[in-house]
Amino acid sequence: MDLTITLLLVVALFAILGSGVWIGLALTGVAWIGMELFTSRPVGDSMAVTIWGSASSWTLTALPLFVWMGEILFRTKLSEDMFKGLAPWLEKLPGRLLHTNIIGCTIFAAVSGSSAATCATIGKMTLPELKRRGYPEHIAIGTLAGAGTLGLLIPPSIIMIVYGVTANVSIAQLFIAGVVPGLLLASLFMGYTIVWSLLHPDQIPPADQNFTFLQKLSESRHLIPVISLIAAVLGSIYTGIATATEAAALGVVGSMIIALTQGELNWKNFRDGLLGATRLYCMIALILAGAAFLTLAMGYIGLPRHLAEWIGSLNLSPFSLILALMVFFVVLGCFLDGISIVVLTMGVLLPTVEAAGLDLVWFGIFVVLVVEMAQITPPVGFNLFVLQGMTKKEITWLAKHAFPMFLLMIGAVLLLYFFPGLITWLPQQMAG
Repeated sequence: MDLTITLLLVVALFAILGSGVWIGLALTGVAWIGMELFTSRPVGDSMAVTIWGSASSWTLTALPLFVWMGEILFRTKLSEDMFKGLAPWLEKLPGRLLHTNIIGCTIFAAVSGSSAATCATIGKMTLPELKRRGYPEHIAIGTLAGAGTLGLLIPPSIIMIVYGVTANVSIAQLFIAGVVPGLLLASLFMGYTIVWSLLHPDQIPPADQNFTFLQKLSESRHLIPVISLIAAVLGSIYTGIATATEAAALGVVGSMIIALTQGELNWKNFRDGLLGATRLYCMIALILAGAAFLTLAMGYIGLPRHLAEWIGSLNLSPFSLILALMVFFVVLGCFLDGISIVVLTMGVLLPTVEAAGLDLVWFGIFVVLVVEMAQITPPVGFNLFVLQGMTKKEITWLAKHAFPMFLLMIGAVLLLYFFPGLITWLPQQMAG
């Protein structure tokens, strides 16, 4: 019976999604169908209370603020300044300016919170510049596809806030836990670029000019605004001075100050940034509300409990469970965006994860990392869409050259499983 109900709801969900209905409304519709057909609970009041409860969460206030901060910075010269500040230091490293993609994404991820925004902002600036200087297009785009996903893992991260709210885990703890895995993944991407460059030295153009140490320091002044903003936002969270929401508000003010000093804070940019953030947040909020109602409906039908019991009966080891979930999330990522994946699955999976003895902060970082992998898998890899819009390349071409990054992410998941302290050590120190 459970299998029949599950299949019916899954078919209903994909039928509604396939007809072009917004994801949030599709989730709400499927929840309504499930409760109406398979429970005796009145649907109307349940829907009203659940949607209001999910939309009025104070913790969720950080989300639109971080989105707004990213939108403001997207309209400044911040990415251009990062290129100027980073380029002189990379002339001696194998791969040279190819690393501006990865380091630029790592830095911008720490003030953006969005994978698509990170990929688009850095790509708009680095790809034309790298092409002009003669760097191979496929490796430049491939590394950008992978590094752009760091927008999800390096805090502040929109998807971490969504996970924290749905799993009832401290967002500040998640932010702290994401730092080391984010830097680890960036290091793996840079390592791959170095190895590729050493194997193909003829494809890397010679250095433009040799900078003296003082000239390098002089060019580094362009990095001061972005590093100051990162220090203010993340420092206020890690030192306990501010909550994630207060730090997000601080980030908005800081990004406006940066835009003002660069002469980019005019009425048009302010309005466009505010409208862009509002549109994106409304979409996320509608998905969250629909997912909260679907989670409630599934709870009344009893699907999460039965699924947890079924997975428990398989007697999977924690490692087998992690591998199975990794495949599950990547397959889901072929059809849904990251936020939808998290809110759709957490209500069902968390009881199983807790029963397996996995730490929920560790599991949150694992989920974010696997959702990152889904960002560069066709047909619905969001970063691939962003890159397709910028480069006009085929999705299959983009996916092919992003595939090495995908394999590196699998390697990162295995490293984090066998060395969980990479995630949990820093939050434990902060909590201590």
